[in-house]
Amino acid sequence: MLVNGIEMLKKAKAGHYAVGQFNINNLEWTKAILQVAEELKAPVILGVSEGAGKYMGGFATVQAMVAAMDKEFKISVPVCTHLDHGTYEGAYKCIKAGFTSIMFDGSHYPIDENIWKTKELTHVAHNLGMSIEAEVGAIGGEEDGVIGMGECADPDECKKIADLGVDMLAAGIGNIHGKYPANWKGLSFETLAAVQAKTGEMPLVLHGGSGIPEDMIKKAITLGVSKINVNTECQLSFAAATRKYIEAGKDLEGKGFDPRKLLLPGFEAIKETVREKIKLFGSDGKA
Repeated sequence: MLVNGIEMLKKAKAGHYAVGQFNINNLEWTKAILQVAEELKAPVILGVSEGAGKYMGGFATVQAMVAAMDKEFKISVPVCTHLDHGTYEGAYKCIKAGFTSIMFDGSHYPIDENIWKTKELTHVAHNLGMSIEAEVGAIGGEEDGVIGMGECADPDECKKIADLGVDMLAAGIGNIHGKYPANWKGLSFETLAAVQAKTGEMPLVLHGGSGIPEDMIKKAITLGVSKINVNTECQLSFAAATRKYIEAGKDLEGKGFDPRKLLLPGFEAIKETVREKIKLFGSDGKA
């Protein structure tokens, strides 16, 4: 069932677990994530970057696809369609398309500009029954052309954004999009604890959840993280399974070239990755 992210994240915060946001890139991704969420009775957030939204035919197309699958598969768990790292303009496109949640990433603006744009979008989103995520600090790596250096968030700035009434807050704590380098210094739990102290009951978001060691994930949850984003690991597992299928020559056997067969190993690999993450985050059985 399609809902906004407010209640699922409030419950996660109170229950000391995290809801997984799994980014979708096409039909296989969407179907795999929805089926595993239903299997494990876990609330789930389907993240859509602006690049992925364009690739899939626009945000309205994405929303229609998710809504149709939700109905077709009789999904009973809470499902949220959420813009990931949205621009100011992109947020309005998702609002128009009927998404249930948006993220406005104003972290690269001066804090005053981040505040007023976030405040405006929060007002619009809440009037339409949508949830909204904001960001302070920077996530390392690149996301849809936005390059971050991984600067840790200022806890006082986090409080200013949280006080606007947003429903979830992404704070940079040394996390990175994509693969983590061998010399990565790890998450700054000192920063996370300081942000948690300033923002109280605000559900916090950990971006770049792919590749972070399990012990760090669990510690982050104890310090207020209620939503964890995963994309790269699903992409890597899909690619590895597809490569194995092709290198084994399966695509040349019978009708192995049929996309329903060609994409099946990758589809199943995504399901297994999502299954592992949901159990790690502790959201299984929480729908």
